[in-house]
Amino acid sequence: MIGPSALHRMKHLLKLLDLTGEDIIGLLNQADQLKYETKHGIKHHHLAGKTLGMIFTKASTRTRVSFEVGMQQLGGHPLFLSGSELQLGRGEPIEDTAKVLSRYLDGIMIRTFKQEDVEDLAKYGSIPIINGLTDLYHPCQVLADLMTIREHQTRLEGLKLCFIGDGNNMANSLTVGGLKTGMSVSLACPEGYHPHQSVLNFAKDYDCFTLTGDMFEAAKDADVVVTDVWASMGQEEEAEQRRKAFAGYQVSQNLLGAAKSDAMVLHCLPAHRGEEIAADVMDAHPEIFDEAENRLHAQKAVLLTLLK
Repeated sequence: MIGPSALHRMKHLLKLLDLTGEDIIGLLNQADQLKYETKHGIKHHHLAGKTLGMIFTKASTRTRVSFEVGMQQLGGHPLFLSGSELQLGRGEPIEDTAKVLSRYLDGIMIRTFKQEDVEDLAKYGSIPIINGLTDLYHPCQVLADLMTIREHQTRLEGLKLCFIGDGNNMANSLTVGGLKTGMSVSLACPEGYHPHQSVLNFAKDYDCFTLTGDMFEAAKDADVVVTDVWASMGQEEEAEQRRKAFAGYQVSQNLLGAAKSDAMVLHCLPAHRGEEIAADVMDAHPEIFDEAENRLHAQKAVLLTLLK
């Protein structure tokens, strides 16, 4: 097992493209240890005296609760900062906000729209920055996904991960995280909804990556099938257009017939039952809620690595 020493060079978590496969496995090992300690009532106040600022310009359930609880369980203090209440919302340059908050806080987690904002916080600030979600990447969620896959399948290397739906932040981060940890990755996305070009440029060097419009081809012999909503936050005006574009791109029992008989199903939630995932599939795969729980443990590993 790769220990925390492999992570000493990490200063931020902006996107999985910045990490090596060894970094990702090191974070997962740390998350497994923290989860074991939590389940056995072992206190780990490693971040006593530390404060995490949490900036939200996108609303959240899992991101806010898991980061708040995780920071508290590590002995630190989480501070909720609504984007609409910060001077950022009134036009203060992000470089000024980064410099000021760096003098108050030990780290910042931000959940927002533009990846550029996350990168600029890291560029102009002097404390660790964690990407809680942007329109382009969702690294914390994918760390939890990989943790959950490894729990259920005992490994990552050699498994096939299939993603069905929009080439969004989840597809981007799953592709990078899966390939870097030795998985093969297949995506089924409609034309016009492919992953970001930076991710495709990265993936083209991997023979075990495929992008297709055919769901059944993508799901063939998959060990893990993942999906996400058709219209993410901020895309509400595109909802009807997207329903037409994604019609049929549903993880159903019929689709799972192409995957391995014991294939896992994952969804980052919230789910729209009857759209991207059939209700009976959702109910038959409780690992989706293991995945949600593991946001807590994976993010604690990130917090411990960056803030300790």
